[in-house]
Amino acid sequence: MNNTITEKYNDDFNTALDIYQNSYPHGYLINLLKNGTVAQKQAAALKLDRINTPDEANIFIQNLTGCDGKIREAVSFRLKEFTPDNPDFFVGYPEILLNAIIDINGNICRNTIEAIKSLKNNKIFTNIFCHMLQKKTLDLSETAKTFNLQEGKYKINKEIFKLYWYLETISEFANFIDKQTLLKILTNTKNIQDYTIREKTAKILSTIKNNKDFLNIKNELKDDPNYYVRRL
Repeated sequence: MNNTITEKYNDDFNTALDIYQNSYPHGYLINLLKNGTVAQKQAAALKLDRINTPDEANIFIQNLTGCDGKIREAVSFRLKEFTPDNPDFFVGYPEILLNAIIDINGNICRNTIEAIKSLKNNKIFTNIFCHMLQKKTLDLSETAKTFNLQEGKYKINKEIFKLYWYLETISEFANFIDKQTLLKILTNTKNIQDYTIREKTAKILSTIKNNKDFLNIKNELKDDPNYYVRRL
């Protein structure tokens, strides 16, 4: 490690340590989230104990995508704590949240999905978010059903990763997804070679009760060669 990298690492560490160890005003932490360095934003997100206003929520959530992974993960971690307290502060960001659920970092995907569970009671949010979610999932499932996973290509693995998290999100919002669109999605995903996709398909089916349109897919997956698919 050369001197320049070592110095930057030490500066970042000292910056974060200073924020963690000292009691800075709430407004100062929000300002760091808006204008700070990577280390400052990461530390500020973790140090915050509340979001007081819609403006603060906007500054906070803008750091969920399109920035350094350290910031994104810190913000996603706190997002799942802040949304239950003030869900209305976060309902105006369906596109940011949709992008965050397919972040390259699985922890960010998981944290974001946990956070948006608190937004289910807002009809405007669920209408917009789920419309976007189902369209993206359907489009991707149409492409993914043609994949040959034996090729092991990065692009294929990346798209399967996205589809996995889209389906995980749908399993939480299945009641808000158009049933005919959902049927098309699951018809595509039930035969995808990656068992984790079929497992998510089965998980979604387990949330759908007394609907004969989905019964054939359910019965088909009962004979799936993978235990984790069959058990659902």
